[in-house]
Amino acid sequence: MSETGAENIRWDLTHLYADESDLRKDLDNLILQAQEFNRTWKGSVDSLDAGEFKEAIIRYEQLQERCGRAMTYAYLHWATLSQDPKRGALLQHVREVYTKIHTSLIFFGIEWIEVDHEHAEHMMGQDALSDYRHYLECDRLLKDYTLSEPEEAILAQTQVTGKSAWIRYFTETLSRMRFELRGEQLSQEHLLAKLHAPDRQLRAETAQSFTDQLVAKEHTLTYIFNTLLGDQASNDGIRQLPHWLKARNLSNEIADETADALIQSVINRYDLPERFYKLKGKILGLSPFYDYDRYAPVAESDTFYSWEQAKNLTIESYREFHPLLADIAERFFDEKWIHAPVQEGKQGGAFSHGAVPSVHPYVLVNYTGRPRDVQTLAHELGHGVHQFLSRDQGYLQASTPLTTAETASVFGEMLTFQRLLSGESDPHNILALLISKIDDSIATVFRQVSMNRFEDAIHTARREKGELSPDMFAEYWISTQSAMFGESVELTDQYRHWWSYIPHFLHTPGYVYAYAFGELLVLALYARYLESPTEFSDQYIDLMRAGGSDWPHILVGRLGVNLQDPEFWNQGLNAIEELIDQAESCYETCTSH
Repeated sequence: MSETGAENIRWDLTHLYADESDLRKDLDNLILQAQEFNRTWKGSVDSLDAGEFKEAIIRYEQLQERCGRAMTYAYLHWATLSQDPKRGALLQHVREVYTKIHTSLIFFGIEWIEVDHEHAEHMMGQDALSDYRHYLECDRLLKDYTLSEPEEAILAQTQVTGKSAWIRYFTETLSRMRFELRGEQLSQEHLLAKLHAPDRQLRAETAQSFTDQLVAKEHTLTYIFNTLLGDQASNDGIRQLPHWLKARNLSNEIADETADALIQSVINRYDLPERFYKLKGKILGLSPFYDYDRYAPVAESDTFYSWEQAKNLTIESYREFHPLLADIAERFFDEKWIHAPVQEGKQGGAFSHGAVPSVHPYVLVNYTGRPRDVQTLAHELGHGVHQFLSRDQGYLQASTPLTTAETASVFGEMLTFQRLLSGESDPHNILALLISKIDDSIATVFRQVSMNRFEDAIHTARREKGELSPDMFAEYWISTQSAMFGESVELTDQYRHWWSYIPHFLHTPGYVYAYAFGELLVLALYARYLESPTEFSDQYIDLMRAGGSDWPHILVGRLGVNLQDPEFWNQGLNAIEELIDQAESCYETCTSH
């Protein structure tokens, strides 16, 4: 692989702790302080006045933030070298200590949930608690699904050697896999990057190499999936949650009906991905159009972006929208908040970890210099800037639900795309940019909803039929994927195995529809931005600063968007259709000259 300039871009975790010994000392102190908190406040929550309750919440928040700092350090330290047994041992140690601390603190939330409705409403209306109102409201959403304190403590303790352990095993299994391609041994990141190559034979060989290793690990991956599906079914049953997605909807702070409306709206427009892939197949002159052809570039396929170019492109795109976004994004580069190189044992993919408000977020990417990597960087920096701006809300309200968490990241991508598009006059280059953007929108909206349908199928089947075989997983995968593609994409036998490497299914069940939510929301917000750029950009900053301090529909409602209107989702879907219209028209222009 060509050098990108990202080879030495590594984050500085001393912003969290000077070293591992400092972390361990802090954990020892945290155990004692959590026990003291338990002795001081247990059994008293329903009798506290507003001032006393605020004092307890502040102390509780401080303890939770320090736990978050320890978990962040251990996880980020492990994520860049997950094969190192010492780093794995440290991560496990922190998780075990965190569970011990959590056991001392767990009473606090449970006692608040048990406060009678009238008294709780009175308390939440007090000025002294106004800074924590939404946190307290959200806690009470869980009233019907929360167990007794001893039961919750047992579930928390068993998760360390249960769900968390299996997820870690899944991640380490994938990070250790190496894929042979034309005499080279490649990581997952380097291999899958070749699905974007212009050489169709190379894409076909890439798909086969990837499939071979997934098949080799089929028993392990299937067993992990079955175990974690069974674990969730068991927990949902204990909590009497009505369906597998209920916990995620509660966490996302949206009603079941809102999530259902989004999913059904997208399914109703499956004609758009089918239409797009037929267009792309025509542009590329490929018939049949196979699954490994989906990300083939239509032009400028060998464009290479150095790390410095990617940095400048992203920052200037942000600056054009609002200088504050660019100033914050620059700090990620200047102050070592990013880990960028592809390296042995590093976790695949990309993420922005919000860490804790008293420090700053950290971004992980696996940068290889391809155009999509630039978009990924812009995406994750969008998360990072959002997480940085929301710090003033404090640890308990800084984080947003997953639905609105994708707003800033997708908006960052949109700004970068529009900057590239505005600088082009050649119809061939415009077509290439449009196809690339629609590729991303299809993946973010339609593919994610089709994956939600796969999740729905496997969770339901696991509960009704018991443990699932690899063939059963494959059948659910192919049926839900082919429903989206229609007749536009021919799915190969290899593609039957590609359900087994997707981490969101295990790390955060139900997550994927949030991507569609975020993309369609951003399309609506971007239309508002075009109507009044100056006013909107300041409102957007206010939205980022608000973090999770209010309900999502209230926060985005301040920007003129009504999330509770079923027609809202169709506005975003119509915007995707307009992009496809534009691409078809541009293609006709290109072919007529």
